[in-house]
Amino acid sequence: MNKPVIGITMGDAAGIGPEITAKALDRSILYNRCKPFVIGDAKIIQQIIDLCGLGLKVNAINCPDEAIYMHGIVDVLDYGDIDLRQFEFGTVNSMCGKAAVKYTVEAGKMALNAEVDAIVSAPLKKESMRAAGYKYEGQTQILGELTGSNNYGMLLILDSLRLMLYSTHMSLLDACKAVTYEGILKKIQLSYEGLKFFNIKNPVIAVSALNPHAGEGGLFGREEIDFITPAVNQAKKLGINVVGPIPADTVFVKAKDGEFDLVIALYHDQGNMAMKLLGYGNVVTLLA
Repeated sequence: MNKPVIGITMGDAAGIGPEITAKALDRSILYNRCKPFVIGDAKIIQQIIDLCGLGLKVNAINCPDEAIYMHGIVDVLDYGDIDLRQFEFGTVNSMCGKAAVKYTVEAGKMALNAEVDAIVSAPLKKESMRAAGYKYEGQTQILGELTGSNNYGMLLILDSLRLMLYSTHMSLLDACKAVTYEGILKKIQLSYEGLKFFNIKNPVIAVSALNPHAGEGGLFGREEIDFITPAVNQAKKLGINVVGPIPADTVFVKAKDGEFDLVIALYHDQGNMAMKLLGYGNVVTLLA
């Protein structure tokens, strides 16, 4: 079996990312399925291994070709950019924010150059990235910029339930203001293209409403009338099987029952509350 090479970005060195990564790599089943290595700082991974009492050894490497890919040995593509004299776990640190962005960018470059078959990302700390001068919301924006994409998004997956987030990390007020005809149409088209990954023939896409009861004909807001419905109708003219807007208090239930292949949620918590309630800890995030 030709196992895929997986680059795991360590995330924010002061956050939960290194611990999650090390504990995941402590499971032998992982090495039965792929060839994983860490993109980050070997010193931090070693500290986590020692703190957690894991029976692992660190192998610092300069490129994926130097990795051993053996359970019990954590291969770390070591950038050595964390100064332990300025480091403390659980704190906001611009050094860690800058490094975390670098790990994501370097992982993206390796993916584009076919040096890795996939990237798995540990959590970033947005405050640390802001302290380092970046305005990214997360990995989605970093990789979108790297690839020059003008239409990208976050797809949440739980078994057969798939959900595309229209917007991610912003205030609820800004998320409501961000709903536009052009934006909805682009997300429908992106969702349609993203579903090709799952080999679904003629997929059915549902667009969630923004307002309660889908606005009740304009009584609770006009976004459904002015933006969402026109975008859905235009997408239909383009040959996409899409329905909506459907009230958020029913659309996820219908999707869970198999009525839709994907739901577009119109803001971060609208989608995440539904997914995490149904499968907290088992939801996978895929960037499209």
